[in-house]
Amino acid sequence: MKILIDAMGGDNAPGEIVKGALMAHSEFGCDIVIVGSGERILQILHEEGISEIPKGMEIVNASQVVEMDDSPATVTRDKPDSSMIQALNLLAKGEGDAIVSAGNTGALLSASTLIVKRIKGIRRASLAPIIPTVKGNALLIDGGANVDCNPEYLLQFAYMGAFCAKRVLGMESPRVGLLNIGGESNKGDELRVETYKLLEHESAGGRLNFVGNIEGRDVVFGAADVIVADGFSGNVFLKTLEGMGLFFADHLKAMFSKNMMSKLAYLAIKPSVLDLKKILDYNETGGAPLLGVGRPVVKAHGSSKAYTIRSAVKQAINLAETRLVSEIIDNIDFMKVNE
Repeated sequence: MKILIDAMGGDNAPGEIVKGALMAHSEFGCDIVIVGSGERILQILHEEGISEIPKGMEIVNASQVVEMDDSPATVTRDKPDSSMIQALNLLAKGEGDAIVSAGNTGALLSASTLIVKRIKGIRRASLAPIIPTVKGNALLIDGGANVDCNPEYLLQFAYMGAFCAKRVLGMESPRVGLLNIGGESNKGDELRVETYKLLEHESAGGRLNFVGNIEGRDVVFGAADVIVADGFSGNVFLKTLEGMGLFFADHLKAMFSKNMMSKLAYLAIKPSVLDLKKILDYNETGGAPLLGVGRPVVKAHGSSKAYTIRSAVKQAINLAETRLVSEIIDNIDFMKVNE
């Protein structure tokens, strides 16, 4: 297994990215190709006390960097020697099994579609972040890649999300819910109403386990295993969830720091608090798979530290090993709307 890593993408690149690559290589035993400024990567290895490139690791030099404010529409043309584009080219040529990047989300989506290519028949690639619930994990699709959607896009998101939940999260029959403002079938705008009909039809045929509309408040209580949304509402929900997690973490910290009694109370429940923190910590999942393209692509959080990259590599390995792309290709005929 060979994982390609964009060393120059993200707020903490390349230092934390390289450290995360080293962690993943040591823990998972996979081959790693680090793509980026060779000089800076070697300097970081030297700072970590590594004088020679470890066996099973390789550096591919790239002279350009995709910045967070670069235009996604032109980055492939404007920065062909960037670490992101170089890594995607290697993936497209079969010189790696998956890629991890913490760089510009729009650029990664656009470049993956142009270089790695969408699976034939898939209308839009989509981000599928894993989110915590009281029943374990759920998968949100789309998490922000496609702001404007039609019912066929959401139908395909539902299928891809279900396949991913089954293969990567180990769910036998993932429950698919449609993110909406109410539970009734006629709730929401035209997009939600028409999508509901499509998902209900596929569920009646036994191809999806559709459980109906899901309100945002019910997601964290495990109402569905796959939450289907357009990229706009999905991203708003995701960012709200992340914000509430940070809010509660800060509030708990302040509450338990008030006085000696509260500090003693914290010691009594510290294991439970740490368990909750781990559940809410995106560093554990690493990133979001980009579903719908022909090879496994994982978008790590922009503020990724070393452990986040390590987790993203683990996720990339799982995506490659479970042959998720092959299942999407094999079922593409069910994922189209007959006109």
